[in-house]
Amino acid sequence: MHALRPFLSLALVPAALAASPRPPKSWIDADTGHRVVRLTDEPGSGSLYFNINAYTPDGKRMVYTTRDHGIGVIDLATFKAHIVVPGSAAGGGPGGIVVGHKTNTVFYNKEAADPLYEEFWATDLDTGASRKLATLPRRGGIASVNADETLAAGSYIVGDGEDFAGRHSAKGAAGPAKMEVAANKGRMMAERLAARLPMVIFVLDLATGKSRPLVASTDWLDHLQFSPTDPTLLMYAHQGAWNQVDKLWVVRTTDGSEVREIGRRIMQMEGIGHQWWDRTDDIWYDLHFPLGGDVSYVAGWNLATGERTWYRYQPEMASIHFNRSPDGTLFCGDGGREAGGQWIYLFHPHLIPDNHSKGHDLIRPGYFVAEKLVNLGRTAIHGPHDYRLEPNVSFTPDQKWVIFRSNMFGPSYAFAVEVAKAGAPAPAP
Repeated sequence: MHALRPFLSLALVPAALAASPRPPKSWIDADTGHRVVRLTDEPGSGSLYFNINAYTPDGKRMVYTTRDHGIGVIDLATFKAHIVVPGSAAGGGPGGIVVGHKTNTVFYNKEAADPLYEEFWATDLDTGASRKLATLPRRGGIASVNADETLAAGSYIVGDGEDFAGRHSAKGAAGPAKMEVAANKGRMMAERLAARLPMVIFVLDLATGKSRPLVASTDWLDHLQFSPTDPTLLMYAHQGAWNQVDKLWVVRTTDGSEVREIGRRIMQMEGIGHQWWDRTDDIWYDLHFPLGGDVSYVAGWNLATGERTWYRYQPEMASIHFNRSPDGTLFCGDGGREAGGQWIYLFHPHLIPDNHSKGHDLIRPGYFVAEKLVNLGRTAIHGPHDYRLEPNVSFTPDQKWVIFRSNMFGPSYAFAVEVAKAGAPAPAP
């Protein structure tokens, strides 16, 4: 999770746009031909972090956050939105938001009277009824809920060690401004790892409200993500600069067994990060071979079979985050700060045909062909997106839209871009 920062100034866009009371509701991107729709009306609103489930199990609705830390829900058929959990301008609203995989429920952290404690709550998206599930351990916050909604997982720092102004703290973050990226992020991550603050990953029984420790370390433990299919399998990260740590791990939450590393590094300066589960038991992550070079992949690991797939992408396709479509046929990316790379991308993956390779545990190689969906640079419609705010792309469950958030009109809003473009075939390899 990321520290709270104010939303970006309207001065970042042309004066004529800044004077407009509200950005356009939809338009056709002149550079790509794809339709873009603004989903939210509240300045400072936005979609969730790229690897957090924001969609109801039936695929019909999506949760978003508001500037005052409230929670809203969008009907994906009509794009109508309404608030389900009111926020607080004082910052006391929900954080650590995630939608259940089993029921139409949004789970979230909520500040308690004592600032060192948070409570864990759930709100029924159908009825609006809310209930407290538990008071969390001191300085603790929940980050993920498992597939059958029986367990939640979180972490906390033991004692009173400072957590670098709350960046990536155990406590959850709510509004999109809390996801902004510091210019010195790499240095901050290295310093946070070097602090060796004792941390604990814990699991919370949602029926009883009781928690128990699962993993303890003086490494920086973060980015907890339950498998979307296996209710007892949890992925977590040893955080730091990407080339500093053996980053990705899974553990069995029943007893802390079956600890397994994903994607062990084999090269100096190799870096991996920004990992996520897809709709199966595949784990995907961004892989640089090495950091700062021109060889990068979106790499996948199937836990059931051990099969690995690496899709190479060109430097101009680099994105802060990637994501995969529900049926596994497409990927998307949100571009980056580099000149010429400020786009929402659609990626068509292609495997390189195997000419009867022999060997054990070989990686399947492939590559991406990029299709540009949205120009996030300066256009006649809007100003440039400031990449201190991560767009955080994801596919809707019907994979007809790619969801992202952007401050191209000044404040952040949640947007959707249509994947289909009339009369345009998929790019050839």
